[in-house]
Amino acid sequence: MECTIDWGGPSGMLFVATSGSGHIAAMDGAVEGGGHDLAFRPMEMVLAGTGGCTAYDVVLILKRGRHAVTGCNVKLQADRADTDPKVFTKIHFAFTVTGSKLPRAAVERAVQLSHEKYCSASAMLAATAELTFSVEVVDTSEDAAQAA
Repeated sequence: MECTIDWGGPSGMLFVATSGSGHIAAMDGAVEGGGHDLAFRPMEMVLAGTGGCTAYDVVLILKRGRHAVTGCNVKLQADRADTDPKVFTKIHFAFTVTGSKLPRAAVERAVQLSHEKYCSASAMLAATAELTFSVEVVDTSEDAAQAA
């Protein structure tokens, strides 16, 4: 795996990352740090990448278990150290998974497997941060809609 980071030039702190697969993402800094506040901060990218990594795992695990998953949302809230390096110290992952007749136990197990076995990003961040999780399962089956 590889990635190249290019600075946008002397008038700011915009950086463009190009992945080995040819995709791009922009990063910028806050105005008070010399940036123009045009894109994700680099540490926001780390957090977003971790959320994407674990959401990917959860959906894949549920699909492989032949569960009718139709949506997955994870909101991450993180605290960082006050001094440099300002590593993440706490991260809470709030999962909302939707589907038809999804067993809560299967969703919780998918989240657990992601964080204990499959998600490389979570494994790295767990070295400095306390990771916590919550799960909400939303049933989108006709039975659930009629009961409402």
